[in-house]
Order: sequence, then C-alpha cells, then structure tokens
Amino acid sequence: MAIFQILKDKKVKRIRVNSERLERDVQKLFENNLEEILNIIFLASEYSTTWGGRIDTLGIDKNGSPVIIEFKLSKNENVINQALSYLRWLLDHKAEFEKLCKDKDIKIEIDWNSPRVICIAQSFTKFDLDTVAILPIRIELLRYDIYENGILQVETENYEQVKEEKKELTSKEKRKKEKLQYSVEDHLLDKDEKIKNLFYALREKIMSLDKKIIEEPKAKYIAYKLSTNFVDVVILSNSLKIFLNMKSGTLNDKWDLARDLTKPKPIGHWGNGDYEVKIDSLDDVEKAFELIKQSYEYNK
Repeated sequence: MAIFQILKDKKVKRIRVNSERLERDVQKLFENNLEEILNIIFLASEYSTTWGGRIDTLGIDKNGSPVIIEFKLSKNENVINQALSYLRWLLDHKAEFEKLCKDKDIKIEIDWNSPRVICIAQSFTKFDLDTVAILPIRIELLRYDIYENGILQVETENYEQVKEEKKELTSKEKRKKEKLQYSVEDHLLDKDEKIKNLFYALREKIMSLDKKIIEEPKAKYIAYKLSTNFVDVVILSNSLKIFLNMKSGTLNDKWDLARDLTKPKPIGHWGNGDYEVKIDSLDDVEKAFELIKQSYEYNK
C-alpha cells in the first residue's frame, strides 16, 4: 500500500521505501519497541533451545499467552516450520518459560491454552500463505516496511484458519479440544435475547471498520485485532464490558462513558488497555463505538 505525505500546498508526495535499511536491525527494532508495536512484553532474544536452534524473540502478551516471534529476512527462509518446531519445544519445556517470566518479574498468569506464533517479514510467498492456510493452528503473519523519514509500517497478512478434518475423538481429546478452542457461541450461552442483540449490534459496527479485523474468542472475552488487540468484549448476564487498548490520558471521551483503570491505582482486568466501557442498552452502542474507533485508529 502506497503512503503519501500531504504537503502545505495541498499536494502529496509519495514516501519511498528505504532501500538502504539493514535487515539485521529489524529484529532489534521490534524487540526494543515490542510493547508499543504489538502489545507484547519482551522476554528474550535469540533464546537457545535444548533441541538446537535459537528462538528469535520470546515474549508474553497482556493476556498471558506465551509468544514466539520469528523474523524472515530472506525469501528462502522457512520460518513457519521453524517456528512450529520451537512451539513444540516450548510446550514441552513450560518450566523454563515460567522461570524466565519469574526472573523478569512478570506478574501475569501464564495461559498455556493460547500460545501464539508470529512470523514477521517484508513479504510472504504463496507457499508461505498456503502452508499457513492448511495448518490446524493459527500462525500470525505480519508484513513490515521501513520508509524514508523513519516510518515503520506493520500490517497483518490475510490468512484463514481451516477447520480440522472431522474424525472421532477420544474423550480425552474432546476435553483437550474444548479447553483450547472457544467460539462466540460459547460466550452467548445462557444469555437472554437483549444481551445477544446488544452484542450483535456492537459486533457489526466493530467488524465494519476494516475487512482485515480478526475476531478471536478467548476464554474470558472476545478480542478484535489487527496486528494487536484494539478492543476486547466481555459478555455478562445483563451488560457488555468493553476494554479499549489505549493508554491512560489518550482517550477523548466526551460522554464520560469510560472508566480509567489506572486511577486512583491500577485495577486488574481481563482485557487489554487502560479503559473500560460498560453498556447495557442499544442506546449506548453508538457512543461506545465512537470510543472503539479511537482505539482502532490508535492501534492500526
């Protein structure tokens, strides 16, 4: 996607990709700014595994999900298979990751049900996309470009998560699958029509913002994200709690609808960000959506 600078005389100038960038510096750039770019807490770089090889970047997100990040700096690198191998290692060596978090004084509870694998590249081949499309787990593909004037662009690559081939599962496999996978319907179980209609009205507006938005049901809430979550929705019995992934002091809330969760002292919560909005009526959907749009712009 072309990027243009608007000049004072109402004309535009195309901003060119910086062809002189050093690709070996890309990983360090992301690691030094991991929380700002992807809302992920940095844990380690070039982390050695006992199976051989090094994980490019290891982190944990604000939901407690362990995160493996691999950087593809040349067209021939097969980072997807490599990342999957590291994921298998990590799941077999949970104690090492838990110790790393403890050493870094991470207070977030680790969610081993939702580990994340992110591959970052300037571009992906058709073979990369085809590989991701047939995997039963989701691999997050992020494309980046560095432009002149020090501009970094990060975009989510389109992908689809294909359903697993149906087969008879043992009771143990069923329990494991149910624990690892969640759906919107799970969150709407036992909710009355008023709450369902309220959620669907808000959901329609959120999804209308961008065709690249990913809806990701978690155990406690439903996340909406591009490269990172911009809003998380918790469905309660008589209301919706909406968490906006924005820092304290950055939200323009003319209705005084949002609650700043950092004041007077930080309050623990399930979703991402410093703001909570609670609505229980269709009359409040449009107001909440105006605040959600700010978080979308803030995080896209």
